[in-house]
Amino acid sequence: MAKFDRKIPYNDLPLLPPKADIETKRILRKTISAGRALAQLNGTLLNLPNPTLFLDTIYLREAKASSEVENIITTNDELYKSLVADRKIENSATKEVLCYKEALWLGLEELKTKPFITTNLCVKIVQCIKQNNASIRNIPGTTLSNIQGEVIYTPPNGEAIIREKLANLEKFTNEDETIFGEESRPIDPLIKMAMLHYQFEAIHPFSDGNGRTGRILLLLYLKLSDLLDTPAIYLSEYIIENKVEYYRCLREVTEKGEWEDYIFYMMDMVEVTAKKGLKRLNKITSAMEKTAAEIKKKLPKVYSKDLIEILFRLPYTKRQHLIDENIGNLKTVGNYLIALEANGFLKSEKVGKEKLYLNPILLEILENKE
Repeated sequence: MAKFDRKIPYNDLPLLPPKADIETKRILRKTISAGRALAQLNGTLLNLPNPTLFLDTIYLREAKASSEVENIITTNDELYKSLVADRKIENSATKEVLCYKEALWLGLEELKTKPFITTNLCVKIVQCIKQNNASIRNIPGTTLSNIQGEVIYTPPNGEAIIREKLANLEKFTNEDETIFGEESRPIDPLIKMAMLHYQFEAIHPFSDGNGRTGRILLLLYLKLSDLLDTPAIYLSEYIIENKVEYYRCLREVTEKGEWEDYIFYMMDMVEVTAKKGLKRLNKITSAMEKTAAEIKKKLPKVYSKDLIEILFRLPYTKRQHLIDENIGNLKTVGNYLIALEANGFLKSEKVGKEKLYLNPILLEILENKE
């Protein structure tokens, strides 16, 4: 392994796959349990009547958590309102989080026509996150520092070298077989996901937005490798809660070539997050079924399956959402929402010049971190 000096551009960053043993018994055992948790989540999502129903909420939560890793802080309530309300978004943190969500959707749409993770896709994602024409770094002097201002890492320098590293990463990510010495065999996709994430962060190809782009790539790879048909999971929450360990594990790979703790960390992230996601999903579907039964009983003329789905798509809704789904005309949906509020199903709130309606049960489930 190339000697590492944190103050010198790491142009000798080893290419993938690494020469180290990345299939230890500890990792393989963890890979099995993480894969099982993902499969359970995937099965539950596929069995939903509408598997895409909760995606807006899930991706918004992932966007918020991923942005928090970069110390971009906003509130859930502000985000949910901003997504629904017809007003100009003034809060810069909220804007950045919504751009992240847009970039994640962009990545998923790109995979439909080109099912590969490429350098060009990474550029499109970071441009969407930053809302500019960002491309591969071509100005020297990029360093990463800790809160004391000490340089802890200097990524590869020079556009040609960065593109060379990215080309290797692209090949490693998209090929089925990987060479280990004399032997060629497939790597478990979860282990591969962990390695591609490390490599992208180590290459650090952009001036800004690398962390968020790298976390979007995690979700895209879960989709690409058929581990999650609908990548309805927010991994960044785990990184926030275990941030010190995350950066320690990354440094161990960089400075000592020790992959085991890092890969184990990433497997645990997947397992814990999948289990949490499944628990939250079950709570939402249960609340949805209970609310549907109560509305059907108390307000039979208001009830419809489409209406229930609108109320559980996001915590806030408004009249136009109901009109767009052909629930009724302006007067009809207005009366429906008034009746739903009068019976305790919704709470109205004035935001700007329009009235939004909150589903408090859904918001409570989403705010609960358990």
